[in-house]
Amino acid sequence: MRSGTRIVLVALAAGVAGAVAGVLFNPGAIAPLARTELGQRLLQRALSSSASAPPPGLSIAKRGELAPVLKLRGLDGNVVELPADLAGRPLLINLWASWCGPCIREMPELQRFAAEQGPNGVQVVGVALDDEAAVRAFLGRVPVGYQILLDVPGPADAGVSLGNPKGVLPYSVLLSADGRLLKQRIGPFAEGEIADWVQ
Repeated sequence: MRSGTRIVLVALAAGVAGAVAGVLFNPGAIAPLARTELGQRLLQRALSSSASAPPPGLSIAKRGELAPVLKLRGLDGNVVELPADLAGRPLLINLWASWCGPCIREMPELQRFAAEQGPNGVQVVGVALDDEAAVRAFLGRVPVGYQILLDVPGPADAGVSLGNPKGVLPYSVLLSADGRLLKQRIGPFAEGEIADWVQ
């Protein structure tokens, strides 16, 4: 291959990579590709490849495999063990924080989706990576009907265990009725998106 052809091919590949990165990482342009399953997988791969190694002994969820056990405290003080305590129905776990603008914007959509689910529908659980007082104050202003659990943000938090090594919020996962990781979602849901995503 001639040097000029090689330069053109390298430039073309760099241009395509730049366009993909621009669509995936530019907040104003995130909708087209990042809202697709392919886009989410590419974004997940990019974030995972640039993440530092998880703490020793920390189990990290992988698609198709059973999710690691998470023991999280609810606002009522009781400890919930995920996914075991909610087994038997699909489970959407949404990680958020009261200071996260996109998290707050998607909460009405999560609430709407949760309210539409009957006794056999998808369960919704929010995991706040936040200070308990801030979570309580926020929920006093913006109440939701689905269960909220608490975790301390850090290198071994629930989000990292569920496959979000960079701690990007909001972050959602869908677990099967038997606790297997089916899907991962980096970024907020837009209106009407959740029902299609869980199918």
